[in-house]
Amino acid sequence: MVTFNRRKAKTKAGSMLKLRLAKQQAGAAEEGALAARPLPRRGVYLLPNAFTTAALFCGFYAIVMAMNLKFDHASIAIFAAMVLDSLDGRVARMTNTQSEFGAQYDSLSDMVSFGAAPALVVYEWSLRGLGKLGWLAAFVYCAGAALRLARFNTNIEVVDKRYFQGLPSPAAAALVAGFVWLMDDLRFAGADLDWLSWGITLYAGLTMVTNVPFYSFKDINFRKPVPFIVAFLMVLALVAISGDPPKVLFGLFVLYGLSGYAIYFWRWFKGKPVSIVQTEIEGGEDGEPH
Repeated sequence: MVTFNRRKAKTKAGSMLKLRLAKQQAGAAEEGALAARPLPRRGVYLLPNAFTTAALFCGFYAIVMAMNLKFDHASIAIFAAMVLDSLDGRVARMTNTQSEFGAQYDSLSDMVSFGAAPALVVYEWSLRGLGKLGWLAAFVYCAGAALRLARFNTNIEVVDKRYFQGLPSPAAAALVAGFVWLMDDLRFAGADLDWLSWGITLYAGLTMVTNVPFYSFKDINFRKPVPFIVAFLMVLALVAISGDPPKVLFGLFVLYGLSGYAIYFWRWFKGKPVSIVQTEIEGGEDGEPH
């Protein structure tokens, strides 16, 4: 008579049951630990976002002053927004308070201060008399600033940090607002310079969306010691700016606004041409950046 050993089967089934129970207990313990763990607090850093808010306020103030026909106040507010915009990122890095919220908030603030505000200021000052051509030029500038900021956010990890890709929006705003400030200071009427204003506005708006390289000054290490003459030159620069801010600031940003094309043609002369207008998709076949 054949006998069967049932004890091994029971032992095997029992071990599998114990293993299953152990896994269930481990899963329950892990879920309990996750439930007991406190959720991370969501918030925003006060200090860098305070500078961004101040820059946003300056942009809004510039729009209000332009509506009240106080174009000198409007232009000064845009330059103040530039100073504040240059500080918020540095403060965030120095205090280790960078955040994705801060980056997005900064872009929205820049769109108001360096996109909408300069376009509305120059339109109210000079372009209104040109009718459709006037507000279309202001819109081209505003759209160029929006595209410039969006491209900067998406290409920040794949471009040479020593150079901006196109004219940066604060410099474009300084070019437009500086012209308004200078001409208003010289008592020129905006209606008499409408075509010149039109040309400067279009130049700034279109240059923002080109591939022309503009030096970013990001490779300068401000923590390293510098020769004494550098400190003296900084004092002379501050004295020159305070002596006649409209002329000096506008002149500086005109030079900067043309410097990108000088770099472009220098690279072209050296056999390193760069397409002024991007005509190809950036990245590889699968959409990954090069």
